[in-house]
Amino acid sequence: MLRDVICLGVAGNFANHLEQAGEAGDFVDVEVDEAHAPKGIFPFYLPGNEGFLGVYPISKDTLVLPEEEANAQVEPEIGILFGVEYDDRKRVKNLKALKFTVFNDTTIRKEGALKISEKKSWHENSKGKGDIWIDIDKFEKGGVMDRFRLRSFLVRDGVKHEYGVDAPLTGYSYFHEKLTDWLVDKINNQKDAGPLEDISKHFRECGYPGHLFVSIGATAYAPFGEQNYLKEGDEVIVEAYDAENPERRILLRQRVKRDQGETTL
Repeated sequence: MLRDVICLGVAGNFANHLEQAGEAGDFVDVEVDEAHAPKGIFPFYLPGNEGFLGVYPISKDTLVLPEEEANAQVEPEIGILFGVEYDDRKRVKNLKALKFTVFNDTTIRKEGALKISEKKSWHENSKGKGDIWIDIDKFEKGGVMDRFRLRSFLVRDGVKHEYGVDAPLTGYSYFHEKLTDWLVDKINNQKDAGPLEDISKHFRECGYPGHLFVSIGATAYAPFGEQNYLKEGDEVIVEAYDAENPERRILLRQRVKRDQGETTL
């Protein structure tokens, strides 16, 4: 259902993630409004794009590594589907949060990449989405998302390791209306500078879509996740669960494979 939807990610929306990933230095020249603010947004799929960002990257069960050796890490996240409203000038006026799921924004730790997007998409199965969606009653304090927590694991050689810390969704630096307002501002006003891109240009080139999918940021790594890159044969597990009813959950399981053909890296 996301093949006709612009897909964006948020960089630096959870404490310590960028530092653990070794990417904090990419943003030293990016100005933010407050110390804990996210650094910016980036595209990882643009429907109709003729370059690598036009390759649909999302899978429910397979994660493909580049053919060549690459330092890839799971990025366990929550993904939200928004409805998009525009004003008369085709600027984004409002985003309405509709439903959410878990997401794996697998990322290559690639030296010399000029843009964040260059580390994000390289194959049709380079991302992962959960098995179900949960409707959002209200994207504000007291809504359904406030009860959920996010965690991730990696199964290697039959042993299950904690990969990302078990964290409440309310632990995101920007969440609820603050995140929505920030996204609207960045979509309309973010400039092409440093690792960031002009997102309004992408919206124009994609024909001003009515929906937007946003992976809202990766949680902090557990020690194993911080110290281990993905290998062929691993199994990735990303899970969101209702802390008040743990049986209610969203699950993503991906088997890691090595690509045998050309990638976009």
